[in-house]
Amino acid sequence: MTFDTNVIFSNLPEILNGAWVTILIWIVTTLAAAVLGFLVAVARRFGGMLLDRAFGLVIAVLRGTPFLIQIFLVYYGGPFVGLSLDPIPAGIVGLSIYGAAYFSEIFRSGFAAVPKGHIEAGLCVGLTQGQIIRRILLPEMTMLVLPPSVNMTIILMKETAVLSIITVPELTATLSAIGSQQYAFVEALFVLALFYWVLVEITGWLGHLAETKLTRFRFFNI
Repeated sequence: MTFDTNVIFSNLPEILNGAWVTILIWIVTTLAAAVLGFLVAVARRFGGMLLDRAFGLVIAVLRGTPFLIQIFLVYYGGPFVGLSLDPIPAGIVGLSIYGAAYFSEIFRSGFAAVPKGHIEAGLCVGLTQGQIIRRILLPEMTMLVLPPSVNMTIILMKETAVLSIITVPELTATLSAIGSQQYAFVEALFVLALFYWVLVEITGWLGHLAETKLTRFRFFNI
C-alpha cells in the first residue's frame, strides 16, 4: 500500500471548498462567541445577583455537556420549539453559543483581575459604567485575556470537525466522503491533520504577535 497523492490532487476543488467552509464557520463563530461572551460577562458583573446566577447556571450547563450533544439538540431538537435550521446555520448557532460560555468566563476572570482601586478612581472622577468599561477595564484586561482567548479560538477551530455529524459540508465531511469513496483513508486523514495543524500554528503566531503589540497595556502590582 502506497500513499496516493493523486487522490488529493484529483479532488482538490472539493477539498478547497470544504476548507473554505471550515474557515468561514470558524471565523464567524469565533467572532460571535467572543462578542456574546463579552456581553454576558458584562451583564454578570453589572446586572445584579439574579442575572449573575441565571447566566451562571446556563454557562454551567453548556460547559458541563459535550458539544456533540448540544449540536444535536440545536439541529434535531430545534424544530420542536419552532427553530428549524439548515446544517450550516445550525452549526454556526450551536458553536457560537458553546464558545460564548467559555469566552464569558475568560472575560469575567479578566474583569476580576483588574485592581478595584483603578475602578474606584474612575468613579471618583465621574466616569460612567460604560466609560469605566471602555477606558479602564478593557485596556487593562486585554493582556490578561489574550492567551486564553487564543486557546479558545483554537478549540473552536477544532470543534468545527464535529459539525460533519449534522452534514455540514466542511473539510472533515468532505475528506471523509473522499476517503470512503476511494478507500483512501490515510490520505484523507493526512490532509485533514495537516490543515488543522497549519491553522493552529498560524493562529498561535498571530496571538503571539498581538500579545507583543499590546504589551503597553500590561500592568504590574509592585
